[in-house]
Amino acid sequence: MSYRTNLFSKMVILILIMLIPVVLLYWYSNHKTTAVLRDELNRSNSNQLEFFQNQVNTHIELLSSWPNLLIHDPDIGSFRRIYADSNYFDLDAINLVKRIQNKLSIQESSSNWATKLYLYSPSLGRVVSERDARSYDKEALRENIISGWDVRKIQDGEDDRFMFSWITVSPYGIKDPANNAETIIKLEFDSDNIRDMLDKFKDDGRHDPFYFREETGVIYNRTSDRSLTNQLMEELSIHKLQDVDNRTVVIGNEPYMVNTVKSSTTGWYLVDYMPLSDILKPIHQSNMLFYSSMICLLLMSFGVAYLFYVQVQVPVKQLIRGFQRLKQEDYSVRIKPKGRNEFSFLSERFNLMVEQIQQLFEHVYLEQIHVREARLKQLQSQINPHFFYNCFSFITSMAKLKRMDAVVAMSHNLSRYYRYTTRQERDVVPLTEEIEFVSCYLEIQRMRMDRIHYKIDLSDEMLRQEVPPLIVQPLVENAVIHGIEADAEAGEIRVSGEKQGGVMVLVVEDDGQGMTQEAREALLNKLRGTMDQEMGCGLWNVNQRLQLRYGEQAGLDVTESELGGLRVTLSWPAEQEFLLENEG
Repeated sequence: MSYRTNLFSKMVILILIMLIPVVLLYWYSNHKTTAVLRDELNRSNSNQLEFFQNQVNTHIELLSSWPNLLIHDPDIGSFRRIYADSNYFDLDAINLVKRIQNKLSIQESSSNWATKLYLYSPSLGRVVSERDARSYDKEALRENIISGWDVRKIQDGEDDRFMFSWITVSPYGIKDPANNAETIIKLEFDSDNIRDMLDKFKDDGRHDPFYFREETGVIYNRTSDRSLTNQLMEELSIHKLQDVDNRTVVIGNEPYMVNTVKSSTTGWYLVDYMPLSDILKPIHQSNMLFYSSMICLLLMSFGVAYLFYVQVQVPVKQLIRGFQRLKQEDYSVRIKPKGRNEFSFLSERFNLMVEQIQQLFEHVYLEQIHVREARLKQLQSQINPHFFYNCFSFITSMAKLKRMDAVVAMSHNLSRYYRYTTRQERDVVPLTEEIEFVSCYLEIQRMRMDRIHYKIDLSDEMLRQEVPPLIVQPLVENAVIHGIEADAEAGEIRVSGEKQGGVMVLVVEDDGQGMTQEAREALLNKLRGTMDQEMGCGLWNVNQRLQLRYGEQAGLDVTESELGGLRVTLSWPAEQEFLLENEG
């Protein structure tokens, strides 16, 4: 076996030695091809961006020449002289304004860009546009007169818009043109024109072009990925861009090839990018085909070993895992047989064995549950009041004495008492209902014995706890019967409780005759054992029911009370801790 293992290892090493040089040579060739392809793509992309940038610059330069042409128009010259000679419009002036507006409209319509032309006359403070002739604010005009193209943001938000404006003044070189110039012509267009060209440029096969100037903002195409574009601009702003620039930027572990061209007219950068994964996808596919072929060749070389592994080693491992899970008492484990051989036969027999064991355990578990439920019902049914006849004797006596108020009070408390005991079909009840039932019982006893007085002090959190019914009343009943009735001077009963850590602690104590230390120890020993005929069932039932519901951590304890009588303490896990423990 060792010889065969060594031979197999040598064959594997020999195959790897033969394949590694082939893979390294292919990798080197692929690396060189990818570098050449990236250089050619960068060159091609830069040429296309420069061509598009030249188109936009030509358009903008053509628009900037309009004011120079209009300055020399005869009608505009006549308009300047008329406004200099008179402050009032006459018919000739009105006709002249209409001709100027018509020329402005023709000039605006000569381009496929949406533009606006304005003719300002500082001498009269009037501005003429295609459809209007109105006054204007000279201070606002003075702020807008700058050299070259002025760019202002006119809309913030997801779709930023920018207004481009060009102003020509006549005569040239004059100081304070807003007051002293004869004529001022202003050309405006917004960034939607550039966005239209970006959309068309993108439809021609570009990935996601946009314009960018760091101190101004971004002009996106209408289907741009804004989030990715903003991340890209942050990376580009780290290093100063050249007039023509090519970079590789990594965003979110994805490399992008970025090409930029700066406009000599406006100073804006035209940027386009595309994921390298899209560019190199054919090469990656070729790589995948090559490496897949190598893997297939390797797998074919290991065919015999793989067949041995599947047919022998895998079934053995499945059987071992199955037995390990079975050892951990996981009886839901099953082994899926593969093929028709000796191991599939063993798997089927294993599954049959585990299924029979599981059925046996489920049957036993269900039987235990049924026995436990029957025992709970039996224990609960054994708790019956011992003062039935005393209550009716009291009612009879009070009726003879014509004490109808006492008869009504006793009947009312007795009806509430028996309604709770006879109609109790729930496994658990809120502790507040159990305490109301105890109050009815104590009121009945107080009517029979005037010396009885009681106090109930429980927190709101404890009253909201759900407990098995009839677990507090037997304790109070024992305090009355065995504590107070046995001592003519006794009469105080106290019921208190609080949450201590994750445990609910409820205490019932009296000032009766109490019990000796030996008697208390004997009583606790009987509570832990089985019930016999010499021992009453009340305390034993309460202790058993608490432990059946909450486990061994719950139960009953008997100690001496500071009142002089007996102190009986119930303890059980709080409901939240109990549920968490059961779920865990």
